[in-house]
Amino acid sequence: MRGMLWLSSLVTVAILLIIVGYIFYKGFRLINFEFIFGDYSPTGGGGIWPMIVTTVYTIVISLAIATPIGILAAVYLQEYAKQGRLVRTIRFATESLTGIPSIIYGLFGAVFFVTTLKLGMSIIAASLTLTIIVLPVVIRTTEEALKTVPAAYREGSLALGTTKLQTLIKVILPSSMPGILSGIILSMGRIVGESAAIFLTAGTVAAMPTSIFSSARTLTVHSFLVTQEAGDIELAAAVGIVLIVIILLLNFSATFISKKLSKADY
Repeated sequence: MRGMLWLSSLVTVAILLIIVGYIFYKGFRLINFEFIFGDYSPTGGGGIWPMIVTTVYTIVISLAIATPIGILAAVYLQEYAKQGRLVRTIRFATESLTGIPSIIYGLFGAVFFVTTLKLGMSIIAASLTLTIIVLPVVIRTTEEALKTVPAAYREGSLALGTTKLQTLIKVILPSSMPGILSGIILSMGRIVGESAAIFLTAGTVAAMPTSIFSSARTLTVHSFLVTQEAGDIELAAAVGIVLIVIILLLNFSATFISKKLSKADY
């Protein structure tokens, strides 16, 4: 059994190294200052700075909307709602949303946000669509994080005469913050890696966005388009390297904050 576990771990790590190694092998030659910070040129050359800015826009806007809604929903379901049929139905709906293909979210966003609300192909339409996609992740991970807080913490706080709201703010949420941040990290990865929903809601304009109502393309959409239209695997791999670096930086930043918050609790 131990040998099977080691073999499974080695296979998993090997697959990761093969994928990342291939991406770096194919695209590292194109990585330079001009490629990262230059403007895109459809005739060849140029950089991907507009796509990086668009990607950051979608991450910030989507998380700014999804995080408070998801955390508050999880707090209600776990701490305040009476555990019964209604809560079970809400949890089932949340889990069902997690399994829906992203192209379906993209079609919904194109019909509702782009057409019905008249937001047009824009960053805000894409961000609202991504908010719906990552909301179940935030809710479920926050719920699990709240469950890990020992009941003695709640009982001790209430025994000191604090209200339930004070216990929630001062004791429960700080103790569960590392788990909540893990959910946010997963959400960031989902947002950065999304392409189908953004393709249908933000458009494919390869220019620097002037506002959140501008049509633009993210790094994943750009990677897809250069592969589809020009068959340029090296350029797509170079974009993939930038995506990997962005995800690593975001993950390291969130992990660092999580550790700081954990130390502050003690």
